Amino acid sequence: MKNRYIKKVVGTIVLMAFLWGCSDVLDEQPRSIYEPGYFKTEKGVIGGITSLYAHLRYIYGQAYYYNACLTGTDEVTYAQSADANFKDMDLSGAGSLTPSSSRADVLWSAAFPNINTANGIIENAEEVESIPPSLIAEAKFFRAFDYFMLVQTFGGVPLDLGAGELAFNTSPSRLSVRNTVPEVYTKAIFPDLIEAVNDLPEYPRVTGGVTKNVARLFLSKAYLTYGWWLENPNNIPTYPETDRVDPDGHDAQWYFQKAYDIAVEAIDNPGPYGLQETFYDVNLAQNDRNNEILLYADHTEESEYYNGGSLTYGSGSAPDNFAVWMMTWNYTNLRSATDPEWNELISSVQREATQALGRPWTRMCPTIGVIENTFADKTNDSRYDGTFTTVYRGNWPKGGSEVEYVYNANNLIVYPGEPILTFLDEEPSEPIDYSNSQYNSNVGAGVLPGRADYVISPRGISRLRYPGLWKLGVYRTDNNGGLGQPNAGSTRPFNIAKFSEFYFIGAEAAVKGAITQPGKSARDLINVIRARAGKWRWHNNGNVPKDEDRSAEMIAATPNEITIDYILDERSREYYGEGYRWYDLVRTQTWDRIAATYEIGPSELDRQGEDPQVFTRTIEDYHYLRPIPQSQIDALELSDEEKQAYQNPGYY
Repeated sequence: MKNRYIKKVVGTIVLMAFLWGCSDVLDEQPRSIYEPGYFKTEKGVIGGITSLYAHLRYIYGQAYYYNACLTGTDEVTYAQSADANFKDMDLSGAGSLTPSSSRADVLWSAAFPNINTANGIIENAEEVESIPPSLIAEAKFFRAFDYFMLVQTFGGVPLDLGAGELAFNTSPSRLSVRNTVPEVYTKAIFPDLIEAVNDLPEYPRVTGGVTKNVARLFLSKAYLTYGWWLENPNNIPTYPETDRVDPDGHDAQWYFQKAYDIAVEAIDNPGPYGLQETFYDVNLAQNDRNNEILLYADHTEESEYYNGGSLTYGSGSAPDNFAVWMMTWNYTNLRSATDPEWNELISSVQREATQALGRPWTRMCPTIGVIENTFADKTNDSRYDGTFTTVYRGNWPKGGSEVEYVYNANNLIVYPGEPILTFLDEEPSEPIDYSNSQYNSNVGAGVLPGRADYVISPRGISRLRYPGLWKLGVYRTDNNGGLGQPNAGSTRPFNIAKFSEFYFIGAEAAVKGAITQPGKSARDLINVIRARAGKWRWHNNGNVPKDEDRSAEMIAATPNEITIDYILDERSREYYGEGYRWYDLVRTQTWDRIAATYEIGPSELDRQGEDPQVFTRTIEDYHYLRPIPQSQIDALELSDEEKQAYQNPGYY
């Protein structure tokens, strides 16, 4: 591998896993590379390890899996242009979640081929004298990583891909038996991650490579998640059915303690990792691959080969990073006038490859509760400003227009770089005029007296228009003063894991009863994150420097007693829109309570400004597991009764 970028997937290596079937892809390369002997060569091991990193692009940044992680939670609902991919996941009556429509299929399809590649490396690489244990540990990490994601999503999954448990399979198999949740954790996830912690280096072999602390993060999180599973406070069913008894004889509290201990060990021994000084710096595109990021699916604008996709055109499919398109509304519909009589209108905010803008698809949007409740404190807490694009600024000259200025709200003049539209932090003291009888924004935005920018208040957010997701926005250095390549997939890495999560894992485990160390109670750990959130160095909304430290105010506002709900609120403020939320709510068995209802405005342009509607979701216990993809069920050589028994209950 190169020092910075992970190459494309070595596709033929990863295609031999469970239920991948006899596709024509299998004929693309000589069959000899599928043999175990391939992994008994240094070239084969390195190629296999490369593919383990590259497979992350087929999951993270893949917009439909991204949707499965967020839509239907308190963070996200479907937006105006959503199709069934998004409406089905919302569980609010607009669609129906089935084995054929669930977009968790992305994870299933990408993870099993990768697990088989890891099996081949682990099983055979020890015979290569030049391969150190640390390299084999990378394969063990990724095998555990995939199994951990699968077991959280689907329940128990197969450890035998056709050649025995955790064995490399060289022939496509259409027979399968699902292992139980405890078997997946105790036979695969925990042993692999423990060995990875022991054998991986403290510092990465290559930029972005896995290390001891990367393995510690997922081990501590797996312990935490399994502890919740054993405790099962709300009696959520599991599948395949099994007693909630740990094969190793430990109870939930033992696992909560292990989760706490490992998280604190990582905090005390950060190695090359740590917290960025401000929340803004964590997600600033120019600061990508910073020391807070433990794992990412990499991309680059320097080479299509190392990017894994076109640098000029977005395919709308993996391995492109196109997740943020879904959360970007069509701001390009904004109109301003070139004359005071409004005879000629132009698109005053054009599609541009910058972090605040990007390609709009309008498939997913934040709920009003996110803006009003999750990010209620927009004065002390920098995370709202460091998460969303709330001001859309004029950029028409970059599109070739020579117009010096435009007429905007209240017929006032706006120059390039000045606000055309602002999403207000709170409801204004005087009512917004949404009638657009005189100055038509073309997106249903309103006006306030004396302001040249159109405005939308939190209660005016709708499925049509909403603050964009700045933190995941695109970034290019080759725009050359123009609009750049906004239609290409993002060339930024998609962040998967952050050092900050050790603080949340430790705090959550402490709330669940782990014995804490001095100075590292749940409140202590959460306050490290909250104190950082109070430090400002830039104001996105104002597009100006902001040197303020409101850490004291943030700490003072932290309750003395930390609850799971409070931790979930903090996690949402810290990781909003990054794909954590469904897993957080499922782990803590709070999804059906926290996300049961939400508010959002309508989709239709002529209804913008109406009072938002309340939508109710039907979240049943069986929804806590996603359905096994129907394509995989159909591929099994089993009887109809056996196929039904293979599928998660509720999805027949």
